[in-house]
Amino acid sequence: MREASALPLLLKELRLPTIGHLWQSIVRDADEKGWSYEKFLTTLCDYEIESRHQKRIQTFIKKSNLPYGKTLSTFDFKEVDKLNKPKVDDLAHNTNWIRQAENLLIFGPSGVGKTHLGAAIGHSLIERGVKVLFTSATSLVQNLQVARKNYNLPMTLSKLDQYDLLIIDDIGYVRKDEGETHVLFELIAHRYESSSLIVTSNQPFSEWDQIFATNSMTVAAIDRLVHHATILEINSESYRKKQSLKNHLN
Repeated sequence: MREASALPLLLKELRLPTIGHLWQSIVRDADEKGWSYEKFLTTLCDYEIESRHQKRIQTFIKKSNLPYGKTLSTFDFKEVDKLNKPKVDDLAHNTNWIRQAENLLIFGPSGVGKTHLGAAIGHSLIERGVKVLFTSATSLVQNLQVARKNYNLPMTLSKLDQYDLLIIDDIGYVRKDEGETHVLFELIAHRYESSSLIVTSNQPFSEWDQIFATNSMTVAAIDRLVHHATILEINSESYRKKQSLKNHLN
C-alpha cells in the first residue's frame, strides 16, 4: 500500500480533481463531526459528481448557441397572461417529452416573446442534461444548402443528431425557395420520431404554403411536426411595441 502522501497523485491519476481539491477540508469536517467512513466517502463522491455535472452543463451551454439572458426568470408572463404557464413550466422541467422525441410549436405575432420562450425552455432543459442547439431558421437552411451542394447533407443531418433538442427560430422567414424548402423538409423528416424540435413561427399553419414550395410538401411537413407535439399560442400585443410606447411616454 502507498503512503497517504501519495493521495494527491493517485486522485490525479484517477481523474478526480474535485476530490483532490476538497479532501483535506472534508477530512477536517469528518473528524469534527464524527462521520462514518461511508458518509465521508459518499460526501466526497457527491462533490465530484456535482462538479462534473456543472462542467457538463457549462459545456452544453457553450455549444447550444442559446441567446444570453433569455430564461424563464426573465420572461414576463404578466405580458402574456393567456399563456399556459403551468404547461410551460412542465415543458421546461420535465424531460419526458424529449425522451419521447416530441415537438413544441410556438405561434404568435412578432414581438410577443416566442424566441425568448423557446430559448428559456432550452436553458432549463440543459440544466437537466439535455443537449440543445438554438438556430435561426434562415441560418439553418443556409448551412444545410451548403451541405447539400457539397453532397454532405446526410452527414450534416446526422451531426445534428448529437443534440436532443433543436430549436428553430422564426421558420416563417424562410423564403419559398426550392433549395431552402427541400433541406428544411429533409431536416424535419430526418428528426421525425427520433429527436425533438422547438419551432417558433409568426405564421399559422394556414400560411405555411408561403414557406414550402408545394402543397404536398407543406402538408407532409406539418403532419410530421404535429404528430407528437405540444402547441403554444401567444395571443398578445407586441411586447417590444408596448415597451417602446412606455419609453416614449416616459
